[in-house]
Amino acid sequence: MLHGTAATVVLLRDAPDGLQVLLLERPRHRGSFAGAWVFPGGRVDPEDYGLPAGSAEPAANDDGELAAALRAGVRETGEETGLHLQEPDLVRLSCWEPPPEAPRRYRTWFFLARAPEGEILLSPDEHVDAVWLSPAEAFRRQQAGTMELYPPTWVTLHGLAGAQTVAAALAAAEAAEPLTYTTRQLAGQEPPVMVWHGDAEYPQAPGEPEARHRLVMDGDGWLYERTP
Repeated sequence: MLHGTAATVVLLRDAPDGLQVLLLERPRHRGSFAGAWVFPGGRVDPEDYGLPAGSAEPAANDDGELAAALRAGVRETGEETGLHLQEPDLVRLSCWEPPPEAPRRYRTWFFLARAPEGEILLSPDEHVDAVWLSPAEAFRRQQAGTMELYPPTWVTLHGLAGAQTVAAALAAAEAAEPLTYTTRQLAGQEPPVMVWHGDAEYPQAPGEPEARHRLVMDGDGWLYERTP
């Protein structure tokens, strides 16, 4: 059962060595994703649906979920970074649902946006550090053991690795059909393997025998495989 809906905003900027992404470090000893580096974002609140404060959030598949996620993405980005966006600035990228065994399960909409000008002002209750990095540098730090990434963050960075500019990344996202990642972890696999629709071993709807849509989490040397 899903516990609600959330929004994540992947902020991008152009740099002399190519595209950079903003990553925020979660506190190490408390809260969700403790110690991980994540994109800005958070839960969709009832107010994002236009409901009074304190109301129950509508079911995750109710009409208006995407619009509410857009509003939440703008709000959370402002609260967590001090950078202020408008809803039209956000380009839908993907939607993620964690595996059934996850303790808290939120359907999370991912959006791309060009970062506005301004100083990063962290909310100390939410994050303890911030850094602008290329996807390649984020992977290098993960492999060195100095940056913890979760699968949705890693796969998103992997998808951005080929874009040289913000304009190119936004154009590619606008032209593509947003992917939905309903995650399942293969039982008994070492290293752990996360699979999605289209993979030959996806539990709910297996793909062709040789088809792959998975993330092999082999230590710090993760491998994303997706056949056409």
